[in-house]
Amino acid sequence: MKKEFVVIGLGRFGGSIVKELIVLGANVMAIDISGARVDEYALIATQAVTADTTDESVLKSLGIRNFEHVIVAIGENIQASILTTLMLKEIGVPKITVKAQNDYHAKVLRKIGADKVVHPERDMGIRIANNMVSNNILDYLELSEEHSIAEIMANERLVGKTLVELDIRAKYGINIVAIKRGNDIVVSPQAIEEIQIDDILIVIGSDHDIHLFEKKLFH
Repeated sequence: MKKEFVVIGLGRFGGSIVKELIVLGANVMAIDISGARVDEYALIATQAVTADTTDESVLKSLGIRNFEHVIVAIGENIQASILTTLMLKEIGVPKITVKAQNDYHAKVLRKIGADKVVHPERDMGIRIANNMVSNNILDYLELSEEHSIAEIMANERLVGKTLVELDIRAKYGINIVAIKRGNDIVVSPQAIEEIQIDDILIVIGSDHDIHLFEKKLFH
């Protein structure tokens, strides 16, 4: 059975989510207050609707409570984002993910019951900045204000050594949770796993410890 989603707000962020969910085989109801934007997604989404989602009666008439996950991707209108989230919570939507414009907006969204709050522009900025600062950090995903997951390319200092020999957890306080090796991924690698040329280490830890590890090994 296909998963069913509602995406409210069809700007760049919301629109990209709609397209990707459709590619992944989900059913998607796309909603925006702008008829022009809705027309753009009429042939892309499973269903495209022009509606004011700050009106509880409108949400009920669309049967939103029957969808398992609603993504609120409303752009600049913070008030509409907050009111929509509040309405969704009150009618009993199981899971609500909301795009936040800033930290204050995020704090309000969490207080009124958003299950997940995302900061796409900030998160992308963090990833790009980390990639620019280091040629060895291939990708960077923030988990919290102080912890992240990073993809780090192994260099000659690591190649040929096992994880137990490197003892990265004890030395740097980070964990290697997986190793990308060509088209394969070694999940939860064993202590005897030997690092190979072109391996990509997927590590998790505090931002401070990740950068310390990268600095000690690659500079």
